[in-house]
Amino acid sequence: MAYAKEIYSLRQLPFLICADMFSSLHFKQKKRFDGSPRSSKITSFYGLKTPPYELEIYSLRQLPFLICADMFSSLHFKQKKRFDGSPRSSKITSFYGLKTPPYELDALEPHMSKKTIDKHWGEYHRSLIEGLNKQLEKDDILYGYTMDELVKVTYNSGNPFPEFNNAAEVWNHDFFWESMQPGGGDMPKLGLLQQIEKDFGSFTNFREKFVEAALTLFGSGWVWLVLKREEKRLEIVKTSNAICPIVWNDIPLINLDLWEHAYYLDYRNDRAKYVDVFLNHLVSWEAAAARLTFAEAFVNLGEPKIPIA
Repeated sequence: MAYAKEIYSLRQLPFLICADMFSSLHFKQKKRFDGSPRSSKITSFYGLKTPPYELEIYSLRQLPFLICADMFSSLHFKQKKRFDGSPRSSKITSFYGLKTPPYELDALEPHMSKKTIDKHWGEYHRSLIEGLNKQLEKDDILYGYTMDELVKVTYNSGNPFPEFNNAAEVWNHDFFWESMQPGGGDMPKLGLLQQIEKDFGSFTNFREKFVEAALTLFGSGWVWLVLKREEKRLEIVKTSNAICPIVWNDIPLINLDLWEHAYYLDYRNDRAKYVDVFLNHLVSWEAAAARLTFAEAFVNLGEPKIPIA
């Protein structure tokens, strides 16, 4: 970027870091009356919204995380303190925030009640976030990871770190809320439906296998429709407790929470009815199709079938 390196006001740095991301933002070095450059001043021709955090930062490596806080709503920052309580401005610890479901909390009624979502998302999911943040504030060794990266790193090749359960359950729940939509259910369309028919024989076969997996999962856990990278095919996967398939490099398309707190208020212990309602009225095949489209950037599924008129 074309601007002077001699900068004396740290409050100006976010404008410089974001210049490439905001094409409408330009910088011009002011000059003295005698024509010589005045490198300590930089002016912006168009406004940039001030980030909602303090800018007293001393490491340029940390700035991109702060600048992007508005774009990544799940990332928040808190200044670490020394044991004596004084601030240690050279360290910043990344904290994670509670993501809001992509619909109003009563939008899934009557199939999933607002009472259930208030309890499940507003209390349980929030407690996972708070528990994870408390674990992370003890040490900055896990600083700067995205949630995907944090889950994979803390899984530790099957020997999980203490942070894994909270991190994975946060990831699972974020994905679960986005796997549903008001007016969901029915059947997928176009490419996703074709891929399901290719890999399961028919949508009816897929549905039967998904229901069977959900009803035979022992204890608490999740059922997933994933894309297997190596096999280049869709599969239904069952995981216990907090495990999620990204630790095996699978690409999830949908998931269903089978912890009892996910359905007890609405369906008591009738897991079968809950699974049936999910498939008929809640699952977002639109989200699944978008995820499959994204996955095809990494996995070659071959030429699509062209319907014969």
